[in-house]
Order: sequence, then structure tokens, then C-alpha cells
Amino acid sequence: MEKTITKEALSQLPLKHFEGAVDVVEDAAAIDACVKELEQHTCIGFDTETKPSFQKGKMNQVALLQLATRTKAYLFRLNKTGFHPALIRLLANPAVKKIGVGIRDDIKGLNRLTTFKAGGFVEMQEQVKKVGIEDTSLKKLAGLVLNIRVSKRQRLSNWEAHHLTEGQVIYAATDAWVALELAHQLSEKFPAFKAQTI
Repeated sequence: MEKTITKEALSQLPLKHFEGAVDVVEDAAAIDACVKELEQHTCIGFDTETKPSFQKGKMNQVALLQLATRTKAYLFRLNKTGFHPALIRLLANPAVKKIGVGIRDDIKGLNRLTTFKAGGFVEMQEQVKKVGIEDTSLKKLAGLVLNIRVSKRQRLSNWEAHHLTEGQVIYAATDAWVALELAHQLSEKFPAFKAQTI
């Protein structure tokens, strides 16, 4: 497997996004059932989104928490539902692996909403170094491992908007799903990798 990928090589790859079912959760009453479904899985993809702040020193709260299986993504609109106890329980549960890319700031942001002890998190940026991969951004990892290109166009959009656009929903679901797919692909290629992640 290549260790790095150029911008030119990345631009030649097919643009792909998550094609499974997406559940945008805006009602706190629906969260318990969603978490029960997610708890059936031993590992899920993880990401968060925060409305960008263009003011120095001003930081917005995490607006969206994305958790994905290989076939379904759940987008929890925390700015509307609050940080529900069932979600906190899931994120603290070491038995369910939460796989993400560049997750330190995500966990920090969630801890600003409610302090909790994160359990079962797997940082793909650390894991891929074990198999010699040097480019560790989500976009480059998707190119190197999955041979796909993912769009980052929505990253700086308004995640606190009254309604999320279709582009935002697809982008948010894709980011969580890609992290999980990276773990699955690398586990198939490198059996020793599986013990560390999934």
C-alpha cells in the first residue's frame, strides 16, 4: 500500500459518498431508540460538526454528532436535542468502538457540553502509522485505502441552520462512514491491524 498520495492522484479518483440510510435526529425523544440500535454493533464510525466561527477567540458548541454503521448513519442535532444521557452512555462505553479520524478536538468539544469519560475510541490517524501510511487526513486516507475521493465542500457551512441541506447531510454521514470503512479495509489487508481496531 502507498504511504502518501499527491493532490493530482487524489483528484483522479472517483467521487464517492455514503449511500446508506441517514436518520437526522432532531427530537430528543427519538434518541434512546437510535442508541439501542447503535449498541448492537461492536464498532461504529464517529465524527462531529461545529458551526465555524470567524471571530478570534469565539468558539461555537458542537452542533452535530454523527455515528454510522456500514449501512446507516445517525446525525444527532445536538444544538436542538441537547447532549442526551443515552448518547453520553454510548460514547463512554468501551464495548462499542467509536472509530474516527482526528477525533481529539471532537471529544474535547463534546466534553464542553457535558463532561464524560470517553471510552472505546479508536484514532485512525494513529492506527494507520502502524502500517506505514504517512498521509493521515480523512481525505487522503480515503484515497489511499479506499481508492475514493470525498468532498470537503460542506465543512465550513452552518451546522446550526434550521434545516440541514442535502449536501450537509451527505457530507456529515460520509465522514463518519469513511472512518469505519478505513478500519474494515485495513483489517482485511493486515490481520494484525484488526486486533487493535475492530
